[in-house]
Amino acid sequence: MSSKAYVVPVDPKNPGGNAAPGVDPASMWASLPQAQKPAKVGTSHIFYGTPGQDVTALISLGDGFDSKAGDARREIVRKAVGSGVKSVKALGDGVSEAVIDASTDPHAAAVAAHLALYDFTLKTSPPSRFDPRGTEGVPKKLAISTGISSADWDSGVIYANAQNLARTLMELPANMMTPTAFCKRVQLEFSGVPNVEIIVRDEAWAAEKGMRTFLSVTQGTDQPAKFLEIHYKGAPSKDAQPLAFVGKGITFDSGGISLKQSADMKLMRGDMGGAATVVSTLLAIAQLKLPINVVAVTPLCENLPGPKATKPGDIIYAMNGKSVEVDNTDAEGRLVLADALYYASTEFKPHTVIDLATLTSAMDIALGEIYSGVFTTSDTLWSRLSAAGESEYDRFWRMPLDEDYGPQIYSSNADLCNTGGKPGGACTAALFLKAFVDGIEAKDGNEPSVHWAHIDIAGTMEFTRPIPYQEKGMTGRPVRALVEFVKRLSTQ
Repeated sequence: MSSKAYVVPVDPKNPGGNAAPGVDPASMWASLPQAQKPAKVGTSHIFYGTPGQDVTALISLGDGFDSKAGDARREIVRKAVGSGVKSVKALGDGVSEAVIDASTDPHAAAVAAHLALYDFTLKTSPPSRFDPRGTEGVPKKLAISTGISSADWDSGVIYANAQNLARTLMELPANMMTPTAFCKRVQLEFSGVPNVEIIVRDEAWAAEKGMRTFLSVTQGTDQPAKFLEIHYKGAPSKDAQPLAFVGKGITFDSGGISLKQSADMKLMRGDMGGAATVVSTLLAIAQLKLPINVVAVTPLCENLPGPKATKPGDIIYAMNGKSVEVDNTDAEGRLVLADALYYASTEFKPHTVIDLATLTSAMDIALGEIYSGVFTTSDTLWSRLSAAGESEYDRFWRMPLDEDYGPQIYSSNADLCNTGGKPGGACTAALFLKAFVDGIEAKDGNEPSVHWAHIDIAGTMEFTRPIPYQEKGMTGRPVRALVEFVKRLSTQ
């Protein structure tokens, strides 16, 4: 017989809660021996057979919670609720529902609960919700609910589910998440969502547009490349200038002719993390019905060393006419992004362009798994991204975008070289991309017409160690930070 479990975050100095009738957190907390009441955030205490209930989990918010405010307070709530859901999940099939006391912070509690519940697997017994053969309708082993009705809770569910979608897209192996499969999955996820138009472009269209750097990457594989466009028109005026997202969509990256080492190459199923993040962010924006126009484009392809693959030393003319020398075919992400950035910035005339990519190992070395690196031409855009990231604890760190790195990629037989050596590798990659964003340079004494940011998520694509509300694996970051950024932008 299955039962409910009540997850109640508790401030040790002021224990309380309203998870369910008959549950008295203050009395239950007081019943614990003093040695069992540590102040550490996330410490769980499970009570069985509580009056009128089945299981109650009291989760410590830590010593000093009452003095916390703002971003710090929200993160404590996320850690506590996430730890509580994990504790309940560990009880097994005997518990079918976790009821969350979300009174402390409904949005943060919803985010943590749904992120902590996520557990990707393709094992067949019991049936997996992630099985691409059509059994993803298998119900979750543990349902999540709350005892209160709250718009903040509902928004938190949307934020978390969007991040979980990005995690799933990144976790699915490359044989199950090809460019074609990616587009079909996105169409399914957006089915019935209002004010959205999805367009799937093929290689012939890309060739007609002159997207030669994009198409150069896909020459070694027989999987057809796709160029996915998603348009969301939520602003009062459908003609209002949009925000544009561009996401790198390499569904598998072997490195091409410049073949990667085999160790950990399977992680390169997640090299479409930029595309996964972009489409998941846009899904949340549309579900929240934010009053803003947004367009997202994702160039999707594989990078394999086939007989027609691009070779080191090849020179290709990009869509904007610049010549690009391919020094290393494993620096393919900037090649697909180059044409996509130029297309997005010229075709849709956005006020802001943000691209996301699992772009460089240099970023992983520089910032690890904690911060996503941001390169931007706009102080205003940086401050808005940073504030949104801190709010969701999905944080960014600003990196240098400086022309002094230029000689590393300008000194070749072409206008640009796709690598500039190991020193400042993430910086030279960002500088390369800058050359393909139309409108970011001041002209004729006028301010730049476009704010641009490049976000390198190579480090934050994966957690190698769990955090209280996420297990190890692909992270789906920075979906929540971007949704929060757009939510704030749409009200300004």
